[in-house]
Amino acid sequence: MTVGLALRDQRAELTIFRTRLTVAGLLALAAFGVLVARFAWLQVVQREHYHTLAEANRISVVPVVPNRGLILDRNGEVLAANYSAYTLEVTPSRVGNVELAIDELAQVIEVSPRDRRRFRRLQEESKNFESLPIRTRLTEEEVARFAVNRWRFPGFEIKARLFRSYPHGDIASHAVGYIGRINEADVRRIESAGLAANYKGTDHIGKLGIEGAYERELHGTTGSEQVEIDAGGRAIRSLSRAEPQSGNNLVVTLDVKLQRVAEEAFQDYRGALVALDPRTGDVLALVSRPGFDPNLFVDGIDPANWDALNNSPDRPLNNRALRGQYPPGSTIKPFMALAALAYGKRTPEFTISDPGHWTLPGVSRPFRDWKAGGHGLVNLHKSIVVSCDTYYYGLANDLGVDAIHRFMTQLGFGSRTGIDIDGELSGLQPSTDWKWQRFRQKWYAGDTISVGIGQGYWLATPLQLAAATATLANGGVPVHPRLVRAVQDARTQEIRELPVRNGPPLDFRPEHLELVKAAMIDVTRPGGTAVRAAQGAPYLVAGKTGTAQVVGMKAGEKYDEKKVRERHRDHALFIAYAPADDPRIALALLVENGGHGGSTAAPIAREVLDFHLLGKRPERRQALGDEEAEGD
Repeated sequence: MTVGLALRDQRAELTIFRTRLTVAGLLALAAFGVLVARFAWLQVVQREHYHTLAEANRISVVPVVPNRGLILDRNGEVLAANYSAYTLEVTPSRVGNVELAIDELAQVIEVSPRDRRRFRRLQEESKNFESLPIRTRLTEEEVARFAVNRWRFPGFEIKARLFRSYPHGDIASHAVGYIGRINEADVRRIESAGLAANYKGTDHIGKLGIEGAYERELHGTTGSEQVEIDAGGRAIRSLSRAEPQSGNNLVVTLDVKLQRVAEEAFQDYRGALVALDPRTGDVLALVSRPGFDPNLFVDGIDPANWDALNNSPDRPLNNRALRGQYPPGSTIKPFMALAALAYGKRTPEFTISDPGHWTLPGVSRPFRDWKAGGHGLVNLHKSIVVSCDTYYYGLANDLGVDAIHRFMTQLGFGSRTGIDIDGELSGLQPSTDWKWQRFRQKWYAGDTISVGIGQGYWLATPLQLAAATATLANGGVPVHPRLVRAVQDARTQEIRELPVRNGPPLDFRPEHLELVKAAMIDVTRPGGTAVRAAQGAPYLVAGKTGTAQVVGMKAGEKYDEKKVRERHRDHALFIAYAPADDPRIALALLVENGGHGGSTAAPIAREVLDFHLLGKRPERRQALGDEEAEGD
């Protein structure tokens, strides 16, 4: 019995063992099958996917930033160029304590307080994973010192960068503009235009002037490079490269030598000047004084310089040529005379007796002429030559503000000229509707009288005045000012001329134009208010002076420049074109708080005209002492 039970137990145990062995074998086989299936899935089905990921760990695609296009003046002089320099950059996300790392770095390479301030500002404006410069323009010695100590500074890297350079400094700064680091507003604008891919790796963008307006032409097309990297993220070798396409060069209308003469002619005065070629609308010079050095913005302007520019009472960042809105003063009198002839309100023979003031019917307070005692008998020709206010008080009253508005708007007053850079303001050409919409007030006859001499609500920019003067010089054909005349293709070097955008001729009668032009020529002759603009010149000059009030005077109070604070003194204006018989240049200029157009503005214009037409610069003349030269 005992032996039988033992045999039965062994059979049962053997059966259980075999069962367990079979189950274990099946489980092992199933597990092996799962491994084989997974292996097949990864190695066969998902091979391309994981191969790509593996390559991505080994290969980095680096954007290659294109060279920015050059900006050249009309004679080939470089206004904006590029140069290469080493930059030490840091990616904050790869550094534990950035400030501590910079302190250690400063023991190897000098890091000034200005560098630290700029870095903190860039860090506030940028994403944490972006590479930011801590030092720019490193010397070869500094590069070598960092290379030896590189292992101590993970997240820091030496890069070769292209920097923008403006070799003429503040000359033409408002026209050329500058580049600056891309900020959040720029990113949104780039993304909305669908250009994000083309700006990968790009840190700077045009911010103002030609640099900003022609950004797409200047920027170029970003390339790419596949670089093999090691475990430490260091580049080992280049695998492939798609070359970037450099930006196109721009040939602008400016003559930088003329520009320099014009800017230096202002000396310490504030103001603006615009000189145009009346045949094409080419801007020969665009001055806004004081200006600024665009090189300050290339690396990111430091707070001290920014505060100096932004808080200066002289407002050097304000483009007075495009954005300065001033009463045009007596410079509008030739256009008012043209309106009088066009609307039949005056004839060349119509003459008034000027007692030195004019009184609006029903109003006791007289409107005074700039010359006490008046100009005697004045016809249309003389009214322009001696700038008789009294003549234009009566004319404005007869025309009415809405007729003045209709005539002047066709000359471009009250609207932008459409110049090819941003920031232009439209000025103000008042009308009865405008005053009602703006103030909910009716227009009074007294408002019209002030408008008649370019005062009151009327505001114009120097650019508008220059364009209107060019239209007059051009026989009534409106010109559209432009700063870029041609684009040079970066690949083919082919130059593509941009079209001239002259408008259709205005409906001015030739005899009316000739009457006004003849008077403007006599403005620059003895007896005229701008004799200094043409004295001894071997060419004919047609011009008109102007004076614009800055602060109003009390009733019965006489203006005395010596008793008025400098910034409350009148503005001096002058418009001109020459040679009067074959115009090649038309200009308008304003000298802030300069006093009289004849004694302050006209001599500046003469320097510009002589240099452009004769290739020389006359010596600055002393102010004339006679009354006519000091007039409006």
